[in-house]
Amino acid sequence: SVFVYPEVDDSIEVDINPAEVRIDTFRASGAGGQHINKTDSAVRITHVPTGIVVQCQNDRSQHKNRAEAWAMLRSRLFEHELRKRQAEQQKLEDSKSDVGWGHQIRSYVLDQSRIKDLRTGVEMSNTQKVLDGDLDDFISASLKQGL
Repeated sequence: SVFVYPEVDDSIEVDINPAEVRIDTFRASGAGGQHINKTDSAVRITHVPTGIVVQCQNDRSQHKNRAEAWAMLRSRLFEHELRKRQAEQQKLEDSKSDVGWGHQIRSYVLDQSRIKDLRTGVEMSNTQKVLDGDLDDFISASLKQGL
């Protein structure tokens, strides 16, 4: 299987504390002729707090492999941060309640003769007074019940 990671722009900064990184160099494997067993050109970088490990042995130069491994690590950390933020966003989305019938916090029954707050049980017979803004009875009943 193949994993595809985004290439991080230099405009997006991913701060990596050097104290949180372990860098290992080792001899690359595979075809390469006589040069392969003489130098430690492969690079493995481990980001200790997240456990993310990247390695590169594409080039004969350790410097190029190191630079490419750092770019890969920045990309993986960037993706890790995106996933973390998406998980937090999803958690907020999941905590939303449905906006539908029966899911409202308070519902009022308004007919021609009365208004009733179904949560507190307060009823008023003067509907026009309530519609004009006189909500004191409803508010005080709600405060008394701690709603």
